[in-house]
Amino acid sequence: MKTEFKPYYAVIFTSTQNKNLDGYSEMSEKMETLAKQQNGFLGMDSARNTVGITVSYWDTLEAIKNWKQQSDHLQAQLKGRQDWYSWYNVKICKVEREYDFKAT
Repeated sequence: MKTEFKPYYAVIFTSTQNKNLDGYSEMSEKMETLAKQQNGFLGMDSARNTVGITVSYWDTLEAIKNWKQQSDHLQAQLKGRQDWYSWYNVKICKVEREYDFKAT
């Protein structure tokens, strides 16, 4: 039995990378570990190829704001702009409904 659905927020980070990725994997792992420790964090999905997409899930806009201002995350953002990304886009969306399918 499913519990009652409560709307939440998704932060969609879409990016293309530069050729210099020194330290990128380590920082990515660190940010995922750190995000999981933040109040309001609900989960994350990520895929990387030519274009990378990471979607993180949060219970409130305040939780997203706090994550954006977290000191280690601020350092990762700066490093990303200076070294790792040639372009990125961030979208913050409210998830009103969700559903899934699972073959049996």
